[in-house]
Amino acid sequence: MKRLFSILAITGIMAFGTVNATTNAASTTTTTVATMTQDDAADSPAQEVGFHQELKKRFIEGGPGFMGIVLLCLILGLAIAIERIIFLNLSTTNTSKLTQEVEDALASGGVEAAKEICRNTKGPIASIYYQGLDRTDEGLEAVEKAVVAYGGVQMGQLEKNVSWISLFIALAPMLGFMGTVIGMIQAFDKIEAAGDMQPSLVAGGIKVALLTTVFGLIVAIILQIFYNYIIAKIDSIVNNMEDASITLMDLLIRNKK
Repeated sequence: MKRLFSILAITGIMAFGTVNATTNAASTTTTTVATMTQDDAADSPAQEVGFHQELKKRFIEGGPGFMGIVLLCLILGLAIAIERIIFLNLSTTNTSKLTQEVEDALASGGVEAAKEICRNTKGPIASIYYQGLDRTDEGLEAVEKAVVAYGGVQMGQLEKNVSWISLFIALAPMLGFMGTVIGMIQAFDKIEAAGDMQPSLVAGGIKVALLTTVFGLIVAIILQIFYNYIIAKIDSIVNNMEDASITLMDLLIRNKK
C-alpha cells in the first residue's frame, strides 16, 4: 500500500506540474503572437522562442484528445519508473561487507549472531541470508532449497510493475500513430466536403495529426531510457544475489567442519 500511495503521490505532483506548464505555455504563446503582430519586422533575441516554449506550444496545438492520453502514459510511466528506481537503490547492498560480517558472526557467535546481522540489514541479499541461516538445523540441502525459493520471491519483488513501463513504451507511439491516422481521415473529409484540393484547407489538420506521432515517439524514448536503466539495475542485483547464495553455502560448509 505504501508503494501505491507513493506512485499516486508522484503522479499527482507530475500532473499538477503539467497543468501549470500547459497554462504557462498557453499564456506564453498568446503573448508571443501579440508581440509578433505589433512588430513583425523586429528581429530581436527577446522574440526568439526556446526549445521548451516551442515544445509546449506544439503540444497545445496537437489537441487535448490523443495528446492528453499520451501525456497520461508519460506521467504514469515516469511515476512507476521513479518508484522502481528508488526501491532498487534501497535494495542495493554492499555484498562484500555483509558477507564479511556474517562470516565473523558465524565464527564468534554462531548462527543466531549471523541471523541478527541479516535481520538488521536491508535488501534482498540479507533476506536470502536470513532464510538460509534459519534452516541450518535441517541440513545444507534444506538451506539450498530455501535460498533458491526465496531468491525467486525476491526477484519477483524487484521486477514488480516493470511490465507496466514496457506497456506504456509500446502504447504511446501507437496512440500517436492512431491520432495521425484519424487526423488524416479528417483532412480528407474536408477535401471531400470542399470538392477541391486546397493545401491551406488541410495543412492545419495534417500538422496536428503528425504532432501526435512526434509526441508519442518522444514519450516512448523517455520511458525506454528509464526502462533500460531499471532492467540493468535488476540484473546487477540478481547477479549479486546468486553470488551471495553460493558464498553463503561455502560459509556454512566451512562452519560445519
